[in-house]
Amino acid sequence: MVKSKRREQLIASIIAHAKSLGVAIVMVLIIRSSVVEAFKIPSGSMIPTLMVGDQIFVNKFAYGLKFPLWDWFADHPLYVIPGKPPARGDVIVFKYPKDESIHYIKRVVGVAGDRISLKDKTVYVNGSPLARMLVSKPEVVESVEGSDYDKTSLQLFDEAIPGTTDKHLVMLDRSNDQIANFQEITVPPDSLFVMGDNRDFSNDSRFWGFVPLKNIDGKAMVVWFCLRVDFESSQYYFHPSRMGTIIR
Repeated sequence: MVKSKRREQLIASIIAHAKSLGVAIVMVLIIRSSVVEAFKIPSGSMIPTLMVGDQIFVNKFAYGLKFPLWDWFADHPLYVIPGKPPARGDVIVFKYPKDESIHYIKRVVGVAGDRISLKDKTVYVNGSPLARMLVSKPEVVESVEGSDYDKTSLQLFDEAIPGTTDKHLVMLDRSNDQIANFQEITVPPDSLFVMGDNRDFSNDSRFWGFVPLKNIDGKAMVVWFCLRVDFESSQYYFHPSRMGTIIR
């Protein structure tokens, strides 16, 4: 009798804990799908804005409040409260159009209707070059890690966003002319043209085309942690100074 009662209590306790765990899991999934999600930066395509190993939070409702978990069952988001689409200059996370199982992070350079081209590494939007100014920030260049870079040939520029007073850093490599020019194209409806801030080391719209608005996951907000592990050299790089960096 006592054993039976204990068994019933144990079963009831297991069921109660399972329900609590189930509710917690569902809440986490809802938050990740509609509110905020963490991403890790695996490549240097957004240097100097984002470094390899940066772990960031992404605002999932920056462009509207999505119906929770809808993306799991459909190839497009369903917005409960629609918002404004991304603007030029936004740093966004999106599903890579060529393989939607992969997420990319880039900066919006052109929105629907914009004409985009590249001449001698200068970006033109609707026929006008993006204003940029050479800046000297040796501490940023020195923080660039990897054997792909010759730090003596790296240049940093403050680049302006058309129609705003906002600026952001971009990096160019004087020794790399592989993608110095790009013929003018027009961004189609419901699409974006995106580029990495590390202009000579970024796989972006110049190579594979446009980002459909339906592929957007959210807007990058802040770096909350930064740790890079180099398995080839068995070294790790921890950058506590990057924690709390607002992504602009």
